[in-house]
Parts: sequence; structure tokens; C-alpha cells
Amino acid sequence: MSSDTTPANGLMQIRISGAGGQGIVLAGMLLGKAASLYDQKEAVFTQSYGPEARGGASCADIVVSSGTIDYPLVEAPDVLVVLFQEAYLKYRPTLTPGGILIIESDLVKPPDTETDHLALPATALADELGRRIVTNVIVLGYLIGKTDVVSMDAAKQAIETTVKPRTLDLNLRALDAGYDRAKSGA
Repeated sequence: MSSDTTPANGLMQIRISGAGGQGIVLAGMLLGKAASLYDQKEAVFTQSYGPEARGGASCADIVVSSGTIDYPLVEAPDVLVVLFQEAYLKYRPTLTPGGILIIESDLVKPPDTETDHLALPATALADELGRRIVTNVIVLGYLIGKTDVVSMDAAKQAIETTVKPRTLDLNLRALDAGYDRAKSGA
């Protein structure tokens, strides 16, 4: 597993998955917005959350590229983020061999044979900030720190123009907490 998963063509396929209600769609939207509006990259964002919106596995797929995106759907993500056990079971087989797997370590328990992953206690970190609702933004910061798929400035601008003003400070602190965790080697 490499921390530099950007192929030579500059295209990265990312799947953020979890349970309905974990902010998966918002995290994907923020990443796509950061890439396309503030880093001047090409980006496509799609989501899957039919009946899953009530608690089953859901996902947000984001394709980011420095060039043209010829195909908008993610079939084999270069990066897979998993925040819920059911999502792990459903989406783990789709990860590109050698891709990055990031799991929410308190909610996802891979088999003992699955050792090539990055474990992040995102929910616990969100609890430390005082609001579990920003778990998704912590994960976004961690993803950015591990992949450099977008700049932190772009991610902050996406948050500033998307979240409600009363939650802005909390969301920015959550983004920084995830990013700092990634850059500290954790």
C-alpha cells in the first residue's frame, strides 16, 4: 500500500463508504468541490444510498484528475475509506490491488489476515472535539493528508462555502485534526 496512489495520468478514484447518516455524501461532495472549484482539477462525484439512507451501506465516489475524465464511475477505487462494518464487507473487494484502505478502527474490524490498511479512530477524535457529527470531516482531512489529492486550502474553502456558519469552526478543526493525524504518521 503506497501513500502516493496517483497514477501517471493524474487520475485518482476514491470511494468513501459507511452507513447512512454518517455524512458520507457530504464528505464526497466536499472533496469534489475542493478539487473542481478551488484546485482547478477535474472532478466527478456520484453517490449510492438507496434504502441505505436508513442505516445500511452507502458510498460516495469521487474521481479527481489533472486531465480529462473519460469515465465518471468508480469501479475499482485507488483509495477506499470505510466507516462501517457492512460497508467494509460490501466494498472491500472493489479496492484496486495495492490501493489505500482507510478504516474507522472503532467501527470496522477486518479479518486478522487484512493487515495492509490504515486504521483511524475518527469517531473517538470527533468525540474529543465535542461532536461526533464531524467524524466524516476528520476522515476527509486524513484522506487528504495521506493522498494529497487536493490541497488543504481547497478543502477549507469547500467547507467554508458549504457548512452552516455556526458549525464552521468545528468543521475546520475536524479537518485539521484528521490531516494532522495523517501527517504525524498515524
